[in-house]
Amino acid sequence: MATRTFSIGGVHPKDAKISRGCAIEPLPLPPTVYISMSQHIGAPAKPLVAVGDKVKVGQPVAEPGGFVSAFIHSSVSGTVKSIGPRKDLAGNPQTCIEIAVEGDEWMEGIDTSDTLVTTIDDDNKAVLEKIRLAGVVGLGGATFPTHVKLSPPPGKTCEMLIINGCECEPYLTSDFRTLLEKGEQVVVGAAILKQVLHVDKAVIGIEDNKPEAIKHVRSIIKEFQKISSKYAGISVMPLMKKYPEGGEKQLIDAVMHRQVRSGGLPIDVGAVVQNVATALAVYDAVQKNKPIVDNSVTVTGECFPKQANLLVRVGTPLQYIIDYLGGVPADAVKVISGGPMMGKAIANLDAATVKGTSALLFLRADQTVRGQESQCIRCGRCADACPMGLEPFLLNKLAKNADMEQLEANAIQDCIECGCCLYSCPANIPLLDRIRIAKGQVLGIIRARNAKK
Repeated sequence: MATRTFSIGGVHPKDAKISRGCAIEPLPLPPTVYISMSQHIGAPAKPLVAVGDKVKVGQPVAEPGGFVSAFIHSSVSGTVKSIGPRKDLAGNPQTCIEIAVEGDEWMEGIDTSDTLVTTIDDDNKAVLEKIRLAGVVGLGGATFPTHVKLSPPPGKTCEMLIINGCECEPYLTSDFRTLLEKGEQVVVGAAILKQVLHVDKAVIGIEDNKPEAIKHVRSIIKEFQKISSKYAGISVMPLMKKYPEGGEKQLIDAVMHRQVRSGGLPIDVGAVVQNVATALAVYDAVQKNKPIVDNSVTVTGECFPKQANLLVRVGTPLQYIIDYLGGVPADAVKVISGGPMMGKAIANLDAATVKGTSALLFLRADQTVRGQESQCIRCGRCADACPMGLEPFLLNKLAKNADMEQLEANAIQDCIECGCCLYSCPANIPLLDRIRIAKGQVLGIIRARNAKK
């Protein structure tokens, strides 16, 4: 049987998983953390603490600012020094809680032991409330509040849970290491998610360039299914190594052979997708009463002398991480948060990590310089590569002409900003840059139109 993959577009960038052999190691606590109120999709959280307050690890320091929002917890114990604006990765001000670290005292009731808990509470309402109170968000990039995603709207029914273990971006290895080192917890988390969603099937999709993870997780599932029926229906599906296999709609296509319509949501075709790291966070929240206070971050790049996968407390300054590993290499000219395809260049190394921080990637000059732009020859490579079935060459032309009506008619709002078009273009046209800007303008028009209805 051929390995499955999505049916439209895609590219095959070099893996460059040079940190795959690095076990996850805890990063020593920094002297100060800066915890952002805007580290999830939706409304920013509202501070619950004041300057001078003493806090412990796992203590709620901010509450949801709306329906689509999330609790935020202190990642350290210490004293609140300030609450106010601080520049994020892009240099934009975000409200942050500054906490001076004083020891490592955890909130009562949080189980910090390594003891594996496989017995799952039958009370789905209580389980979902634990997930909400723990501030769990999607850790695959979108950071959508998980408790909202686990509550499908009336008339929508989930038929399958898909756990995204693809990690298709070059260089990134934190999810791979999580599967190897915390595979048991991920499987328990998947079972919890499956139970809350009232579905019989859960598929853990892993690209076939990670055979160790596939074998390991399969063996865990086999053993767990012997001890409890709650693990029935969970399986591993090897998927072809192709980017962006881990994209939500592409993963649904690969696993279920169903296409999410333009403007639609995964639940429209009966799917809910969660990341491997999110499944682990769900395990921690439900089985250990532990909120999201840390996450695994890959630090990598050919010019970076010490590859690493680090367990980092949320709010840790990026410069502190870099200094711990020896500092910025002399030949590094760009640092990216995330992978090279969808990551964002970092303009401010004094910025702090957030729940969704997955990687710091260092690149040399020869890895960042783009070729000189030339005329489009309408070769169609960008259209062939687009996993959303769009025509980037046309969208680029419409964007240059500021034709918002035709941009919307040609579904620019469906662009997932994966960069396949830019990667494929022989004319070195900055397709992604122009399409991303135009997409934002079109979405603004759509939102304004909907607000008038």
